[in-house]
Amino acid sequence: MGKQLEEGLQGGLVHRNEEGALHRDEPAANLRRLEGIESTLAQSLRSHIRITLVLHGEGEGRQLSGFVTSIHTHSREIKLQWAEEWKWVRVDDIAEAYIA
Repeated sequence: MGKQLEEGLQGGLVHRNEEGALHRDEPAANLRRLEGIESTLAQSLRSHIRITLVLHGEGEGRQLSGFVTSIHTHSREIKLQWAEEWKWVRVDDIAEAYIA
């Protein structure tokens, strides 16, 4: 059984891991994680630095690597480009972002 997200009683997210055990993420930890991801995306756009994204959701653990060429704040999407290809990625689908 993959991770299941449920809304926690106190605003945090509750993750159910592979063994079925519950783990609560505090809202402050989620906010810090999201701020870190957004900072990495902005740095890639400004400085043309290659980044690696780890996506959650369908195809959990899937990775993409490339350069951020556009950020749409209104739709919370980024355009990630590598070689001659590109893909729009929703910020909410990013589990982790780091400099490659």
